[in-house]
Amino acid sequence: MTSEPVRVLAHRGAAGILRSELTRRGFLATALAAGGAVLFTACAPGQAGTAAQAHGGPLEDRLSIYTWSDYDEPELLSAFTKKKGPKIVVDAFNSNEELIAKLVAARGTSGYDIVVPSGLFVMPMAENGLLEKLNLDLIPNFATMNPNFIHRSFDPDNAYSICKAWGTTGFVYDKRVITRELTTWADFIDAAQNEASGKTSVLDDPAPLCGIYHWSHGIDWNTTDKKDLDACEKFLVEELAPHISIFDSAPGGQVIPQASAALVQSYSGDARLGMDESDDPERWQWVLGAPATELWMDNWAIAKGAPHPEAAHAFIDYIIAPDIQVAQVDYIGYDTGVQGTQQKAEDAELDRLDMVYFSDEQVKTMHEQKFTSAQERIVEIWNKVKVAAGA
Repeated sequence: MTSEPVRVLAHRGAAGILRSELTRRGFLATALAAGGAVLFTACAPGQAGTAAQAHGGPLEDRLSIYTWSDYDEPELLSAFTKKKGPKIVVDAFNSNEELIAKLVAARGTSGYDIVVPSGLFVMPMAENGLLEKLNLDLIPNFATMNPNFIHRSFDPDNAYSICKAWGTTGFVYDKRVITRELTTWADFIDAAQNEASGKTSVLDDPAPLCGIYHWSHGIDWNTTDKKDLDACEKFLVEELAPHISIFDSAPGGQVIPQASAALVQSYSGDARLGMDESDDPERWQWVLGAPATELWMDNWAIAKGAPHPEAAHAFIDYIIAPDIQVAQVDYIGYDTGVQGTQQKAEDAELDRLDMVYFSDEQVKTMHEQKFTSAQERIVEIWNKVKVAAGA
């Protein structure tokens, strides 16, 4: 298991603090091929620990959350304790693999109540006995979730998970360097080979790097077809790599604020962060990847053997309540999937909301990454592109 630190999105007030060169999204994609599947094959369904099921009884006096670093508005956690009673203890993990390894080793006795896996991992974790089923009767605010962010393919019945936050991938470009309008991944490629040659930054993340080719050519980015993968490798290595100067999964930290590149592939929230930190935010133009791009989602879930199941359900219901979502969205910079939050955020005049909220039509163009037999090949392509680019 790798335990390399990763960078996570911070609140604007802490945005100047650089935590690492990798976002958790980048680490996730690499680790999928490097060992994620192996971790699951080491699990055995049914764990040693057991937990009392939640039925709506009195809340316990404690709640333990295992999540990504700096991923909730601290004042909201304090407000829950003040309102409901349970004292919250938060531990942070650096990757889905670290989370999984901890739960596997504990065999249901980790002591954690709530965990926050990415969607790609939810069902494998559930099938291997690492998650408890949710009692949705105890989470009435589930009814307030945006229909786009429930019943996703990785957990169709929301039996084990509820959206915590989600984001997508696109790019920003420096209008001082690129004076024409860019709107698609094909435009990104053209600009990388022309105005932004030698000044192009891409995500240091295998799947969305390959996605640039697949999305621009109308190919499913979860393809396992050898012809598609061969064509992707040839294009990225021979035609795009010579123009790439930076591989960075957190360009909002330095690349965008410092204008180290003129064309920057980025996750939506990180791009928003970088533009806010720029001395001249208006020099940058955000573009949602088109005609297709990715959708990733992190999720509230309850760990197998959770010692405080009543408090866990009460917290999830509390944290997805519409009336507190503006503070959460402002802090983490991503849509939390709760219906009506966009209007509240607009009324609060939060900035760059077009990088947080997307229309139904835009969401339909976003696709989740899946476990496939091509994972190892995708990482191989990523490595070859970096070599060809001299990284």
